[in-house]
Amino acid sequence: MALRARILGAAAGGGLPQWNCGCPNCRAARAGRVAAQTQSSLAVTGNGRDWAVLNASPDIRQQLTHCPPLHPTGLRDVPLRSVLVTNGDIDHVAGLLTLREMQPFALIATAAIHKVLDANPIFGALKPGLVRRQTVALGRPFALAPGLTAELFPVPGKVALYLEGDTVETDLVGEQTVGVRLEAGGTEAFYIPGCAAIPPDLAARLTGAALVFFDGTLWRDDEMIRAGLGEKTGRRMGHISMSGPEGSIRAFAGLGVGQKVFVHMNNTNPVLDPASPERAEAEAAGWIVGQDGLEIVP
Repeated sequence: MALRARILGAAAGGGLPQWNCGCPNCRAARAGRVAAQTQSSLAVTGNGRDWAVLNASPDIRQQLTHCPPLHPTGLRDVPLRSVLVTNGDIDHVAGLLTLREMQPFALIATAAIHKVLDANPIFGALKPGLVRRQTVALGRPFALAPGLTAELFPVPGKVALYLEGDTVETDLVGEQTVGVRLEAGGTEAFYIPGCAAIPPDLAARLTGAALVFFDGTLWRDDEMIRAGLGEKTGRRMGHISMSGPEGSIRAFAGLGVGQKVFVHMNNTNPVLDPASPERAEAEAAGWIVGQDGLEIVP
């Protein structure tokens, strides 16, 4: 058995191009100069036959159409065994509504994330008799699919935008934002599509990993403000930036990670343009800039 991962969607919420955005990246994507990307999702398998999807993006139908290993093998036989949700963000749960078509699978999340889903009656479209809701505790390994083990752990983050109150904490550590440790055949990988900071305990956890998919939302903290497309910094949105002295590129230096892959990239992020100096800088630091359809075997 061997761990195998396929990026279904490499972009953050809105995708690339975002439907209402005229930023340079979105214009380039519409013109075909930059590859279009769908919203954040990853497919993983431990045996090449049974698959799990990590985060169900609003683009999940398109993503599954373009992923032959997840195509039906019979009238209603698909190799999808589970869907795991790492937080309650719209770009990670909205695709669950597309998966309501009378198909059995396990819907896996922490108790806090299941509480968010349970509070919205629209998710009742996933019939309990078919879609088994499985609550998992932090720090306890469980079977994600045959031949594939997972473990959830907390990473700094915040609640989903639609759950924010008057006071917003952007570095909460608990069940509302989690990373995923994956293991198959003795190989270890991590999936962390949303993360506000890399404290020492997280750095220690990732040290020496064969493969890490990591939050690449923004290149710089004030990126959206500079672009004239928003008023929030990356920190306010609960995302660490790639660059700078407190960025993820610097934080990962020296951790000895075999393959480092950026995912969940906002449409404004200059690394999405292969010709940009930011892309060159990220790649020179040993990073792979994720893209839809990219398969990696660590």
